[in-house]
Amino acid sequence: MSNPVRISLGLQTDKSVGEYARLAALAEGLGFDGVSVFSDLLYQPPVAALLEMAGATSRITLGCACWNPYTLHPYEIAGQFATVDAASGGRAYLGLAKGSWLEAIGLEAPKPIAHLRDAIGVIRTLLDGEGRGYDGSVFRVEPGTRLRYPVRRSQVPILIGSWGPLGMALAGELADEVKIGGSANPAMVAVVRARVKRGLERAGRPADAVGVVLGAVTVVDRDGDLARAHARREVAMYLDVVAALDPTVVLPDDLLPGIRARLADGDSDAAGRLVPRDVLDLFAFSGTPADVAAQANRLIEAGADRIEFGTPHGIDSGEGIELLGREVLPGLER
Repeated sequence: MSNPVRISLGLQTDKSVGEYARLAALAEGLGFDGVSVFSDLLYQPPVAALLEMAGATSRITLGCACWNPYTLHPYEIAGQFATVDAASGGRAYLGLAKGSWLEAIGLEAPKPIAHLRDAIGVIRTLLDGEGRGYDGSVFRVEPGTRLRYPVRRSQVPILIGSWGPLGMALAGELADEVKIGGSANPAMVAVVRARVKRGLERAGRPADAVGVVLGAVTVVDRDGDLARAHARREVAMYLDVVAALDPTVVLPDDLLPGIRARLADGDSDAAGRLVPRDVLDLFAFSGTPADVAAQANRLIEAGADRIEFGTPHGIDSGEGIELLGREVLPGLER
C-alpha cells in the first residue's frame, strides 16, 4: 500500500515576529503534516521564520522551499538548515531552487543544473562531517574541511524545486522530493514522474525514491466568488513566471502579455481579472472548502505524494488555515 498523501502549508515570509509561531502551532493542531516557508526575492530570509516555528511546534515537518544557491552560498545554506534541524529536533528538510526575478538585483543565473548539483554536493559534504571535500564545477570544498559544531543529522532530506526537465531529472538522481511551485494541475503529476524517471534510472534508484509535490496559491472562503477574486490577484505575478512552463496547458495568446502589462503598471487587480476560471483552477487552489477539497482530490487521484496549500490561504490567513484544517482536510481521500 502506498503511503498516505501528506498535506502541508506554505507561508510567505512577509509576517511580523510572532506570527509564524502562531500559524505553525495552528497548523500543527489542525493536523497538517508540515509547514514550509518560501525564499522569494525581496521577502524576509526564511531562517528566522523557521526557527520561530520550530520553537512553537513538536511534530510537523519544517523547511524552506526553496533556498537559492545564487543568492546564498551552499555553505551558508548548510549552516542554516543545520540550525533549524537542531532547533526542531530533526524535523527539517532542505529545499533548493534557482529562483526567479534575480535580474531585479542584478544577478544572472548561468548553469542552473550545475549550481544545484554542486550545492547539494557541498551541503552533504559539510553535514556528513567526513571531511572528504567536494570538487564541483561551480562550488567546491577542500578535503579536510569540517563544520566546527555538531549537527543533528548527517543525512539531509533534499527537495528540488523545478519546472524544467533537467531539474526534475536531477531530482531523480539526488533528491528526496521534487516540487513544482505554482501548480494545481493534475496533468503535471505524470509529466513530473516521467522527467524524474530519467534521473532515477541514471542513478539506479528505485521508482518511488522521489516524492512529487505540487503547491500553489490558496484562498479558501465560504464565499467562493470572493475567494477566487482574491486568488486571481495573488496568482497573477506567479502566472507570469510559470504558466508558460506547463506543457499540458494552452493559454489564450493575449493572456500573459496582458498580465505582464498590468503588473508593470502596478495594477494587480486588473491583472487578476484577466485570469479565466479554468486557468485559475490549474494554477491556484481557490473557492469554498468543497471546491478546494475537490481540487486537491484530483491531485491525489493523479498520484501526488504531497500537496502544499500556499499563502495567503484565505482573505485572512488564520481564518483560511482554520477552514483548510477543519473543512478541507477531512474531505481529502488519503
